[in-house]
Amino acid sequence: MSENRGPVVALVPAAGRGVRLGESVPKAFVELGGRSMLRRAVDGLLESGAVDTVVVIVPEDLIDTARARLPDGVVVVAGGEERADSVRAGLSVVDGAEFVLVHDAARALTPPSLIARVVAELQAGRTAVIPVLPVSDTIKTVDVLGAVTGTPLRSELRAVQTPQGFTTELLRRAYRDVNGDATDDAGLVERLGERVRTIVGEPEAFKITTPWDLTLARVLLGRSGSEQGS
Repeated sequence: MSENRGPVVALVPAAGRGVRLGESVPKAFVELGGRSMLRRAVDGLLESGAVDTVVVIVPEDLIDTARARLPDGVVVVAGGEERADSVRAGLSVVDGAEFVLVHDAARALTPPSLIARVVAELQAGRTAVIPVLPVSDTIKTVDVLGAVTGTPLRSELRAVQTPQGFTTELLRRAYRDVNGDATDDAGLVERLGERVRTIVGEPEAFKITTPWDLTLARVLLGRSGSEQGS
């Protein structure tokens, strides 16, 4: 538990259906090594030792299923049509927390140590913290017809991961006037003119979005199990 500052609450939006994954169940409930992605994401948050309460946001018809499959003490609430609606639903039950993490259920293999590092930055006085990794590919900007319009400097680009951490007051302000969906919480904070601090992320915190990602996650879990058994 956090001891340096006020309580830390982690929100896990998991109300999306994840059609790109091609599975018969919502993405967060797809199993990885005997545990759903949602359960693995929640377990990582709890194992970090830095989170006081976890709030999971799922489709309304899956609330009972989620509660039955998650550890005691995890709060489960109904999400909305868009991710922004789900984060708002999570924020509505956050009471008395000084810091809020927003973590993708699809980043099921995120190391607990990364979660703890995000919280440590918040407790050290940062108001917005995100884990990032350098971009290895050359990136092009294109127009609506697919023509290249520019080549950003790769040295200035970073791939963003979760959990993203914020003071509760700042995240509430960021979501106050959101129009449409928001896929990046830090982006909303940036619109307020607030500084967002980056820390070095972890390769294992990749987002499981496609069948290829799911295969990679299962291979990594199998390899980890083999190493532990050797």
